Amino acid sequence: MPRVNPLTKDDVPELSEGFANMEKILGFVPNSNLIMARRPEILKSFQALATSIFAAPGIPPDLKVMIGHVASRAAGCSYCMAHTGHMVEARGVAPEKLDAIWDYERSDLFTPGERAALMVAQSAGMVPNAVTDADFDELKKHWDEDQVVEIVSVIALYGFLNRWNDTLATELESPPLSFGQERLSDAGWDAGKHAAE
Repeated sequence: MPRVNPLTKDDVPELSEGFANMEKILGFVPNSNLIMARRPEILKSFQALATSIFAAPGIPPDLKVMIGHVASRAAGCSYCMAHTGHMVEARGVAPEKLDAIWDYERSDLFTPGERAALMVAQSAGMVPNAVTDADFDELKKHWDEDQVVEIVSVIALYGFLNRWNDTLATELESPPLSFGQERLSDAGWDAGKHAAE
């Protein structure tokens, strides 16, 4: 049960444009956004930040979502893991690549640049942060500093979402919940407090 109830879209008609964009991307409006809508200025700022991070041209969009997935798993946020896994699949990433994401260091499905980005995402998602200078040296072999800023911005965005959704026990919507149950549970994923009662 969520610790703060989400609003409905009808409760905040002034946010309809942002909600329409979310529906276009995900097919639904996330409950995280509907809770955040209780403070429209925060939701608008969050949506603007997320849009600018995902629209930045330096890192492939599918890698950005994989970075969010790995950072969320390292942080232990089942809500964000289900969302990012669902988004990875929706972006057309091969199912076997998502299945191998926790073996990214050894899997031939990942490029050296992807491995470096996912290593930083995993280490940065931990508390305390475990990113090392060696991790950054490897990252900079594959990505320039503008791209590194983009990678870290994705990690930081999901850091916010991980804390937001885990603290509020945000209820998972049907599509990502189904995805988590079908595709992530074999790797230990459980909806836990994010499941509908």
